[in-house]
Amino acid sequence: MGLRDLVYSLYEKRLARKLAGKPKPGHVGVIVDGNRRWAREMGYVDPNDGHRVGAERIKELLRWCDGADVKHVTLWLLSTDNLSRPAQELDPLLQIIENLAAELANERNPWQLRIVGALDLLPSATAHALKAAQEKTVDRGSGGAQVSLAVGYGGRREIADAVRSLLHEHAKAGTTIEELAEILDVDHISDHLYTRGLPDPDLVIRTSGEQRLSGFLLWQSAHSEFYFCDVHWPSFRRTDFLRALRSYANRQRRYGA
Repeated sequence: MGLRDLVYSLYEKRLARKLAGKPKPGHVGVIVDGNRRWAREMGYVDPNDGHRVGAERIKELLRWCDGADVKHVTLWLLSTDNLSRPAQELDPLLQIIENLAAELANERNPWQLRIVGALDLLPSATAHALKAAQEKTVDRGSGGAQVSLAVGYGGRREIADAVRSLLHEHAKAGTTIEELAEILDVDHISDHLYTRGLPDPDLVIRTSGEQRLSGFLLWQSAHSEFYFCDVHWPSFRRTDFLRALRSYANRQRRYGA
């Protein structure tokens, strides 16, 4: 171990000790941004090399979350906007996501998977692979975090799909538009989101230095705390994760009060 690694190791231990007994997030959302920029800066010709390294970092993150007793993790892997990328870039990325889902679903791992997004926008092979990974973990207990993979996900699309599902449900039940308008509240929409049944995220982390949500969990993050990290996702370290937890622990959540 070099001097730099030793210093970081000691710093991590110090951070972890200071988090003992402090408030911690039960649900962490992560925008894993900066894979392509990291690949360019590191001299890779293929930008998907950044996604491959980033996929390995995701597995490390989930272990860190388990160690911090984070119960729910939502990872934004592919947005609806990303689907417009050229096939020579998109196809390898979809394969990386399929492989990641399969690895996370491996019986050696403790995580229960949930796929959130507009799967109808994805190639059928990708949608099938993601559903199969989710199904493989459906009976897993509480040994690890419940991990939601946001693929083909856009916050505006999710809200539109939720409203559409709500309208179909009430139309099937014979409810008129006027009757629905009288009873409609936020819970009706929440119950039709991709993430229905999950708690809203307490903390949302975005890497790469960008300070915006870009459509990630727009509805669910109304009262979330945000942490923006300057490093690109493949370079995200446990130190950075612990700093995010420290930042969360030092905030007072008022929920508008």
